[in-house]
Amino acid sequence: MARHKKKAADLGAWLCFEDEAGQGLRPPKGRTWGRRGRTPLVKVTAAGTKRVSMAALICTKAGHRPRLIYRIHLDRGPAKDRRKGFAETDYAHLLDAAHQQLGGPVVLVWDNLNTHVSRTMRRLIDARLWLTVYQLPPYAPEFNPVEGVWSHLKRSLANLTKHSLDELTVLVKTRLKQMQYRPGLIDGLIAKTGLNLQPPHPQALKISRGR
Repeated sequence: MARHKKKAADLGAWLCFEDEAGQGLRPPKGRTWGRRGRTPLVKVTAAGTKRVSMAALICTKAGHRPRLIYRIHLDRGPAKDRRKGFAETDYAHLLDAAHQQLGGPVVLVWDNLNTHVSRTMRRLIDARLWLTVYQLPPYAPEFNPVEGVWSHLKRSLANLTKHSLDELTVLVKTRLKQMQYRPGLIDGLIAKTGLNLQPPHPQALKISRGR
């Protein structure tokens, strides 16, 4: 990760991590209180394949509060030629929105999902001169702080009854928006990865180059 943060520092860019997740109408399991001997039951409509797909960026830059930027896509169930998840153009729109909100160049770190490394995606990346992209090592989700966003989100959805995809969408948007206003939480998710994202000290660079 050292070269990613050095590249971001050299460009004066935001370092952004990206990941995706999905949530259906069946709620995640969670602990709750109940009367002794009576297990609480939550009845849900979980038939079919309806789900909310989510893509998010955690963006960090020295001297600025961390940012959480996200987009959602609704899959309303079986239909011929229906797109179930994010396409390359959806990722491009997310990155364009981040560039506009952050007001500067972006160094992006994401995994090797086939949509991320497709020929179409490479063309979209090449067309954005403000964007530099690095791939995470294979099977290394622990280095991506966005994984913590999904964990936090799904814990907050546990045991909640959602009767429709629209109700679930409102809950997901509300939880993600709440996280956007908690920079301390986002800092904690970054810290949990164990990555040192502070840019190298200029004096240290001078010493290294002198050698």
